[in-house]
Amino acid sequence: MCGAQRGERAGACGVKGLKIAKYGLHFYEEPPISHKNGSGCVFFCGCPLKCVFCQNFELSRNTRGKEITAKELARIFSELEEMGAENINLVNPTHYLGDIAEAVSIYRPRIPIVYNTHGYENIEQLRLADKFVDVWLTDLKFIDPALSARYTARGDYAEFALPAVRFMAEKPIREEGGKLLSGCIVRHLVLPLAVYDSLEVVRFVSGFNDGVYFSLMSQYTPMGDISRFPELNRRITRREYGKVTAAVREAGLKRVFLQDYSSARECYIPAWDY
Repeated sequence: MCGAQRGERAGACGVKGLKIAKYGLHFYEEPPISHKNGSGCVFFCGCPLKCVFCQNFELSRNTRGKEITAKELARIFSELEEMGAENINLVNPTHYLGDIAEAVSIYRPRIPIVYNTHGYENIEQLRLADKFVDVWLTDLKFIDPALSARYTARGDYAEFALPAVRFMAEKPIREEGGKLLSGCIVRHLVLPLAVYDSLEVVRFVSGFNDGVYFSLMSQYTPMGDISRFPELNRRITRREYGKVTAAVREAGLKRVFLQDYSSARECYIPAWDY
């Protein structure tokens, strides 16, 4: 929607062509995604949101990575499958949807495809992705526009994310042996001083009853470009996280993943290869 001809110049995402930072087996996703052998993650570079606290800052700001072609991406899908990956996990795929669709047309993996997104999506693009996506793994970062305006480049985040999540929540849940084959997982990261908004996220997700999984994350770790945001220069407190987990219980959500409070550690963030 930024209107860039990305073969000629970078778009709002900060990249021109197709660029990745890493691919391989990843064991720190939700249990039905990582499952036994790990999720076959492909980490794409660039991002239109520009979250100041991004734990993958080097990727989202496009400071490292390797340019590849759609044909090479198709080969990566095949390689991950041969490595025993439980699925193909497209991490931050939104601005590469055309390239990914081309890669899938070259080689359609025999394992589920996971669309791992920040949630800032439009429905038209999601309908295109839905032709090959089996599992939606989406963030729901904010509902309060004041937070998205302060911490991202997109103050209208919720205007797009809320309808996008509603669309993704329509994917029927299908599991086999503890592995998610189809469905939607909605993630939310609790931020310092933002519990009030997390409670609104819980209320929103509770409207889907058992139609989605909800993954509540305590892993916020101060990093990125937060020098101008002193409130972000700390972990969340146990009390903050406790208020949100209590709201999850009160809402009666059944399909829930709760992170251990100790998850806020940099060791869980991958080292970038390229």
